[in-house]
Formats: sequence, C-alpha cells, structure tokens
Amino acid sequence: MFPSRSCEVRVYRSNFVLENTNIFQRKFTEMATIRTKREDTVENLTPEVRRSSRRARLVPKRLQYSPDRFNENPRKKRKLNIKTERKTQKKLLKDEEDAKNDAVENSSGACGGLSAYELERLENIRQNQAFMSSINLFQATEGLKQPTRPKSSQKGLRAQSSVKEVLPPRKSLRLQNKEATILPLPPEPRETLFFKQSLRVKKPAGPLPMAPINMDEGFKLPSELVELCSEETKERKMKLDLKEYCSALQKMEITEDSVVKVVKDRVSSAAFHPCSSSLLIAAGDKLGKVGLWNFGADWGDDGVLLFEPHTRSVGCMAFSTVQPSQLLTLSYDGSLRCMDVEKAVFDDVYDTDNDLKTFAFMSHDCSTLLVGNWYGEVSIVDRRTPGNSHESLHRLDPKILRCVSVHPLQMQYFAVAESREVSIYDSRCLKKTKTHPVSQLHGHAKSITSAYFSPCTGNRVLTTCMDDHIRIYDASSVITKPPLLKSIRHDMWTGRWLSKLSAVWDPKQEDCFVVGSMMRPRKVQVFHESGQVLHSFMDSENLNTVQSVTAFHPTRNALLGGNSSGRLHVFSS
Repeated sequence: MFPSRSCEVRVYRSNFVLENTNIFQRKFTEMATIRTKREDTVENLTPEVRRSSRRARLVPKRLQYSPDRFNENPRKKRKLNIKTERKTQKKLLKDEEDAKNDAVENSSGACGGLSAYELERLENIRQNQAFMSSINLFQATEGLKQPTRPKSSQKGLRAQSSVKEVLPPRKSLRLQNKEATILPLPPEPRETLFFKQSLRVKKPAGPLPMAPINMDEGFKLPSELVELCSEETKERKMKLDLKEYCSALQKMEITEDSVVKVVKDRVSSAAFHPCSSSLLIAAGDKLGKVGLWNFGADWGDDGVLLFEPHTRSVGCMAFSTVQPSQLLTLSYDGSLRCMDVEKAVFDDVYDTDNDLKTFAFMSHDCSTLLVGNWYGEVSIVDRRTPGNSHESLHRLDPKILRCVSVHPLQMQYFAVAESREVSIYDSRCLKKTKTHPVSQLHGHAKSITSAYFSPCTGNRVLTTCMDDHIRIYDASSVITKPPLLKSIRHDMWTGRWLSKLSAVWDPKQEDCFVVGSMMRPRKVQVFHESGQVLHSFMDSENLNTVQSVTAFHPTRNALLGGNSSGRLHVFSS
C-alpha cells in the first residue's frame, strides 16, 4: 500500500524547514562573530566618553587615534593641528621644488635617475615652448595686458612743501575735574548779503607789483623776459593754400618738454604772445592766478612764473597788438587789469561790482575796450582816461552774456553771444536800455558758448552751441538774418569739472578754426569752414586729457591746449 499524498507533502515541508534553519544559524553565527570583533576594536581604540544627561538619545562614538591628547584644550589642539598642516604643506612644497630642480639637473646632464616617461614629458614641454616662441605667443599675450596710464608731466609748477604745525595734545576737562569755559556767540550779521559779499573779496584798487608767488621774496623779473615781451612783432602771414596749410599742420608735433603745468587749477583762458623768436604763453585759471611760461627758459619753475592779480576765474585775456609787453586780463571778481612787464606792475584798468565775463578791443591801437558782464550789459572803457570806470554802460536785451567779438575791419559792429541766439549790434546806436540789434543769427537750440568774427575780413561768424553743433554764418553783408553756411556736429558736453569747449579761428587763416574734442583717444581738431576735418592732433604719450581751451599762434605754426589740471600742451614745428 502506497503512502498517501498528504504524507509526502508533510515530509517535504519538514525537510525544507530543517535546511533553511541550518542556513540561518550559520549566517547568524557569522554576523555575531563580525559584530564581536568590531566591538572589541572600538573598545580598544575609543576611550570612555562622558555623555550629557540632558540628551535622551545616544551620541555616536568617534574614533580617536591619539587617546593621550583627548584631555587637552580644544583650542590648543586646533592651533596645533593648523601648525602641523602648515609644516606639512611647506615640506610638500619643498619636496616638489627639490624634485623639479633634480629633474632639470638630470635633464641637462646625464639624465640619470629619470624614467623613460619623465624624459619624454620633459621633451614634450621643451617642444611646446619652442613652438609657442616661434609663433610669438608670449609677445601677443603681453600686448593684451591693460596698458598703464602714462603719468602726467611733472614740469612746471611744483607743489610747495608745507610744514605742518604741531599742536599740543587735547585733554578732557572732565577728566581733569575742570569746568568748561563758556565762550560768547558771535553777533549775528546785520546785512542779508553778508555771505555774498564775502565771496566778492578782490585785490585792492590800484597797481599791484608783479611778484611771482612761486618764487622767493625779492625776486626780480629776468631781463630776458622784458626783452622778449618788447620784441617787435611781424605782420601776419598771408593766407596759404589749403594743401600747404594741411602740410604745415602735419609737421607740428608735441614732445615731453612741451607739456608744462603753468597754473595751479583749471585753465580758463590762454593766449600766445605775438613774438616769433620764442614761444611765450600766458594762462589764467579758475582761482584768479595768471601764469607766464617761456618755452625752454631756465628761470622760475621750468620757465614758469605765477602771479595772483585776481581772486576769481580769469575768463578772458589778450596781448596788446600795439604794445606787446602789455597783457590784459579780465576776472569774474569784477576787475580788469593790465600786466605791464616793463613796469613790473598790474595796472587797474576797470573795476565794477558786477561779474565780468569777456572783453574785446574796439580800436586798432587797443586803447578802447568793449567789456561785457554776466547780466547782459556792455560797457565801453577808454584806457586813456584817468580812473578805472567806464565811459558808458548799455543794457542789451539778453539776460545772459557769454562772449563779445568786434568786427576786425568795421569796428563799430560787434557780435554778442546771448542765451540762445547771436546778435550783432552797432556801437553808434547803443542806448542805455533795450538796444535793438541790426542782425541776428538764428538756429541755436540751447545756450551759446562763444561767437567770433573771422580774423581777417569778418565775413564769417563762428558759433559754438551746447546743442552739440558748431555753426558758420555768412556775415559779409549786414542784413537782418544772415544765412547759415554750415552746421557741424560736435560733442560739447564737458560736464561740471571741465571748461566749456569753444571753437576759435586761426588768426593766420581766414577759413580754418580749431576746437577741443571729447572723443577718445584725446585729440584737438582743426576744421575748414566747409565742415571738413583738416587735421587731428593726437599723441598717446603726451596728450591724454580734454583740451578745453585752444588757441593758434598769430605768426608761427604753433597750437596750445589747456586742460583742467592747469597744464598747457603745445604743438609746434
């Protein structure tokens, strides 16, 4: 009789359970053995750790390979570890350097001790360096570096070393158990214009001695300067052909010696002396100082003598064409003076309480002046009459006056740069109030910086406007609205810290003018009245600032530019 099916299933199940039980027992025994060995290792390597009673859960143990240092201060331990790391790093770096030196010595010598791989690597490095040198890669990377800005010229005025006053140490009266001294308050000013009057402080009336402030007391003017200023001037050159004129401009260059600091602050006006034997230049700055610079002279600071005849900005200056030893300077403090080198004084020509802006000669002998102030008034001053007052004062229509220019041939006509238009007046028809112009130049959108008649014939009027345009008008005939010949786009936004750009004629050339530029690289541009750029004066080493004030020499091929740091840049041939 065969066993039943249920008995077979029961036997199979019992055998399966026995086999699995044996397997589980073996695995459990192996895991227990591993756990026991691990616990023994941890107990041997890890000291006993105190656990905080505040924590309910267990903190995992950390292996400490130096049980003797466990009880040390953690801060000292951290410092010790940092020192050890630093020493290790230094040692590694030293080992690397020694290895490199050994490799180089071995490669240059018998190459003993280097493997084939190291020798192959050194050969690859040498071949790569030779290839990069052959294609001039190192020179190209040096050219990509940012160029360093060249230093400003150190010639001219030098900073005077001032001795600092040593004051006694300050001590607290409270700590010294002393009572504080009570000082009475100053009386209140009675006049409402007290602060405005304090700003109008000017030099005393009358002649001032020509005593350079950059020299010691008792310094006398050099005799060479007096002879140079008294030199007879030649007549103006005839008008050149345009090609000859451009070639003459291209020959004019600037050098390191022709960049000199003439005044201490921003240059507000400058002029060439008409002598032709040497370059003598005068410049005025924002603080009322006037500097004389003779190119190549050895007196003063590299040929610079600095004077202080005014207290405010010197807005306009010009040498007398009849008596070249005289330089007339006008200041915003309301004074107009004449520097006479032969007498070594600054004579008082005109003095007023208003803020003076500009002037121009109204006669060929330079004895009559047309002076304009900031508030739209012009005064006629005759230097031959005693005193420092005007002959007549006339109120024009504009509220603001920025520039006056007298016609070179018909000197009864003069142009005035008003707020947004240029007006031409007749001095024979001037009234005390509301004088009507005989001609007006329209087309300006913003305030006008300057307006000048052409130097030889007066047939053109050159205007500079803050709407970024330079305009040339036809003034050959006195009509109500002279036609506009050319409008040239030019950036005029100099900002607050630079003097305004102003286009001025070349006195030797009727149809050419010069103006500074805001473009980079810095330059000075010469234009033709047709709008063509004839030449751009540039120099990467000696010309790196905006030349706000520009002027041509009346008889020589020379050009000056003044910047906001008091330096003059001269191009000459």
